[in-house]
Amino acid sequence: MKKLFIPILVIAAALLGYLLFWPTIIDPVAYTPPKKPEMSGVLAKNSELAKAELIAKGKINGPEDVVIDTEGRLYGGTQDGKIVRIQKDGNVEIFAETGGRPLGLAFDASGNLIVADAYKGLLSIDRTAKITVLATGAEDTPFRFTDHLDIASDGMIYFTDASFKYYQKEYLYDLLESRPNGRFLRYDPGTKTTDVLLRDLYFSNGVALSQNEDFVLVNETYKYRIMRYWLKGPKAGTSDIFIDNLPGFPDNITANRKGTFWLALFTVRNDQMDRMHPSPFMKKMVSRLPKFLWPKPKPYGFVLALNEQGEIIKSLQEPTGGHLKEITCAREHNGYLYIGSLHNDRIGKYKLPE
Repeated sequence: MKKLFIPILVIAAALLGYLLFWPTIIDPVAYTPPKKPEMSGVLAKNSELAKAELIAKGKINGPEDVVIDTEGRLYGGTQDGKIVRIQKDGNVEIFAETGGRPLGLAFDASGNLIVADAYKGLLSIDRTAKITVLATGAEDTPFRFTDHLDIASDGMIYFTDASFKYYQKEYLYDLLESRPNGRFLRYDPGTKTTDVLLRDLYFSNGVALSQNEDFVLVNETYKYRIMRYWLKGPKAGTSDIFIDNLPGFPDNITANRKGTFWLALFTVRNDQMDRMHPSPFMKKMVSRLPKFLWPKPKPYGFVLALNEQGEIIKSLQEPTGGHLKEITCAREHNGYLYIGSLHNDRIGKYKLPE
């Protein structure tokens, strides 16, 4: 028995030493999240998103963002680097292949599909599927994680680089590190130049312009908040907090340009992760574990409607996650909300009330 016991002790000591002292790529800092809001009032649990129609179920792989062209065709970027187009009859076809991971999508005034590709940068794809690279970095720092965008009426493209340190496949390291590795940028198609508008953002994600384009919103996923950057008026060039302490992880945000923003929450808050955040030591230990042992996101469908004053005016949910989950986009078009997901195999189509 002693001969068996000694090797077990050695193995246990080696595993403990690995968890405690093995080098890790992250350099975490302490962060104490605010107490999550109660799921009551406008946030009260509901199953509205279970009513959504499912488009292209089983035929699409992770349509992180979705957008509709002037002919009513639906586009989504997939995990394997493709941008698929869904015809009005439901037929799914490949429109283009970026070779990266297309995330944010928007059409410009000329009908080009502007794409924030996590690995390839800011791209423009014309009607023939020809790809032009617009930008791959700013201020001598390459993009690591080009994420989401919106386009103003003057053609300016506002977009995010979620992290200048970690690539898309490493986004959980950025979560554990709790450092401001994100940037918010503007691309001018006239001069073909890129300016950094905000630095030191905590995983800068979704982007959406206001109705009058006097401000633009930028999500900070790992701070559970949305920042507002002023474009016009006496506050132009400054930023402030639009809404704080959200009930989940804000991903992309879109605007109907009528005063309503649609915010996609990837999932609800993770109590285990919130308890871990104040301890850099614990986060280093977790980073050394295989990822299947990390805290898991709860399967949950969650979309919020916000007004331009930063107030939550509607909550759409699917608590089981069986119908829609890991929602990363909610885009309004002709009375419907089209819903994308980072990993799911479908697009939701939810009919908005009259």
